Amino acid sequence: MSDLVITQQNADACLKELGKEYRRLVGKNIRSEIVLVGGASVLLNYGFRSSTYDMDAILHASSALKDAINHVGDRLGLPNGWLNDDFVRTASYSAKLSEVSRYYRTFSNVLEVRTIDAEYLVAMKLVSARQYKNDLSDIIGILAEHQKRGAPLALEKIQNAVCQLYGDWDAVSPETQTFLERALAHEDLAALYQSCRQAETESKTILQTFESRYPGALEEASVEEVLRQARKKKAADGNSSV
Repeated sequence: MSDLVITQQNADACLKELGKEYRRLVGKNIRSEIVLVGGASVLLNYGFRSSTYDMDAILHASSALKDAINHVGDRLGLPNGWLNDDFVRTASYSAKLSEVSRYYRTFSNVLEVRTIDAEYLVAMKLVSARQYKNDLSDIIGILAEHQKRGAPLALEKIQNAVCQLYGDWDAVSPETQTFLERALAHEDLAALYQSCRQAETESKTILQTFESRYPGALEEASVEEVLRQARKKKAADGNSSV
């Protein structure tokens, strides 16, 4: 069976199956909690993200939950690691995320699922700010949705969230701080979102091409330099063809 993409339409069904499987493994008296973060939380709370291949989470559960995740993944044809806690080893992790999480739903009376509110999602995305993922476009998408709802996110609220999770506003790079300030002042967030998505897609393609040419050579610390050089070469090639 081919890997199933997780969407807004089937995410709850996947979590429902997980709750049932976890209850089958541990019984009805052991309750556990997962906090969905990042793209998974964006997917459940907003309309601009259509799908994701995995759901990042903080797991407050026995080891049986990981067995349940694997069983459900195999049964439904979900990608390996469709729900995982690898996120806790990244720069955007904070132990305080669980404290600020918000109740979403309980499945099979044993599995409580929580998500992250807007300002904390933006804070996480600001700290990671990967050019080849959905980090920057997710920020724009969240800002745009709250603007449509008549409850725009203020810079101060986002700064407070960053400080609460990471200790200081300086946890966000100066370049990303500037990006946010410009986004908050932008008159057409829908157009800016599309521009960000296009840039992220192009960056991902550049890195995939580099990895295919130099297997194993790409490291996180060198990503920005690889992208910079590729764009410099593209600009030079474009100018030479004029």
